[in-house]
Amino acid sequence: MKVSKRVSKREEEYLETMYLLHKNKGVIRVKDIAKIMNVKPPSVVDALKKLAEKGLVEYEKYDRILLTEEGERIAKETYSKHLALTKFFVDILGIPEEIAEQDACQFEHYVSEITVERMKEFAKFIQEQCPYVLKQFLKEKREKK
Repeated sequence: MKVSKRVSKREEEYLETMYLLHKNKGVIRVKDIAKIMNVKPPSVVDALKKLAEKGLVEYEKYDRILLTEEGERIAKETYSKHLALTKFFVDILGIPEEIAEQDACQFEHYVSEITVERMKEFAKFIQEQCPYVLKQFLKEKREKK
């Protein structure tokens, strides 16, 4: 099975959703993917077919759905970015959690791994070296709500 290097933002979203379903429920079902992604089941089936052609999922109609090693790698990478971005937005920038989650969902598909790592390093640095300045910044942002 040929693995394509080109994975769209939407395909990353599908892979991430499947990864989280498997992690939390132990099983990946079309109806669960459809519900989470707010799409109709036929759209999920079409996406699964494309992802299977790219070697990112194992999917046969009416059979179990599994992420391949490469599909899981992409999903974990995307989810890891999501978590790091959300944490940065909330802890360092003082963005409300709901907004931070939404923004992270968008950013995770476009930001490089090096940028995420640098954000983590910056967050650690500012929290350790300038905790008072960070607390003052966050206090001011929360007061402006």
